[in-house]
Amino acid sequence: MCAPHYCRTGGRRTGAGPGQPHWEAAVSDATHRSKTLDWLLDDLANRVGEVRHAVVLSNDGLVVGASGDLPREDSERLAAVASAFHSLAKGVGHQFRTGQVRQTMVEMEDGYLFIAAAGQGSALAVLSGIQADLGLIAYEMTRLVRRVGEHLSAPARTDG
Repeated sequence: MCAPHYCRTGGRRTGAGPGQPHWEAAVSDATHRSKTLDWLLDDLANRVGEVRHAVVLSNDGLVVGASGDLPREDSERLAAVASAFHSLAKGVGHQFRTGQVRQTMVEMEDGYLFIAAAGQGSALAVLSGIQADLGLIAYEMTRLVRRVGEHLSAPARTDG
């Protein structure tokens, strides 16, 4: 019995070049997507006034991509917090039959946290300063998600 991906392709190993193991091609593709995503998040943070940090996260709070100015530990913490807020908002939408969550915004003393659904199984979180143009940030987040939403999708984790 062959591996499912191998059988579906008629024995061809998709994505792998001559002499390149299939898993190496998959890792290379994932690394390229991550670097492209990081670049897009950096662009968002640099282009839109008052945006401090941006993170794409999976529904279970894992970092998929982050703006470059954010240390790894902080990006992981922001992803976990954003995942929790996003999950709570989805629970409210479900419980009170108000539909899918489009965006969650948390106002703090010195800034805002925006969280928006971004592809299947992922979300985009943006942390801004208090002087931010809220409409512009929401617009730019929506634009980014629409432009690259399918690339922002995070695969579901499986226990095993």
